[in-house]
Amino acid sequence: MSVFDAAGWHRAATQIASPNCDERPAAAGVDLLVIHAISLPPDQFGGPGVVELFTNRLDPAAHPYYAGIHQLRVSAHFFIRRDGSLIQFVPIQLRAWHAGVSNWQGRERCNDFSLGIELEGCDTLAFRVEQYERLARLLAELLREFPAAQICGHSDIAPGRKTDPGPCFEWPRLRALLASLRATT
Repeated sequence: MSVFDAAGWHRAATQIASPNCDERPAAAGVDLLVIHAISLPPDQFGGPGVVELFTNRLDPAAHPYYAGIHQLRVSAHFFIRRDGSLIQFVPIQLRAWHAGVSNWQGRERCNDFSLGIELEGCDTLAFRVEQYERLARLLAELLREFPAAQICGHSDIAPGRKTDPGPCFEWPRLRALLASLRATT
């Protein structure tokens, strides 16, 4: 049985619908899983900022940084908090607005054919074990739904513009966890 219901929601995720999504182009399937990192305010964790940004409720007066970003209309499919908890904002069948100007192996507009996974983090601090474990489980689940999908970082599809998931992200650790999970299923 799939961990996703018929509407494309992960059964174990907290569901918080974002308006920042739309239909994928006709015949566009999911073949890319993009890993991001975000923290709002920058380098601070646990607050409501990311949820508020992805649901268009970010108060520009709540923090000086928010004044410059509150008008953005962005989202991701998934958000993994520091404790490993999983939030889903957009069903997997829809296009979330996470990649921006992007290119993967000669294909422009990565939002059209990808899923976005945000980790609560930044470029200067290590991610937590709980996040790697939840991310590996989620990727294994997504790869069962989309077996041809490749995995990359936001920096891979928007080089020079984006750095996430950042230099503190341990790709070998993720690959090992994912390989272990896939070997047992």
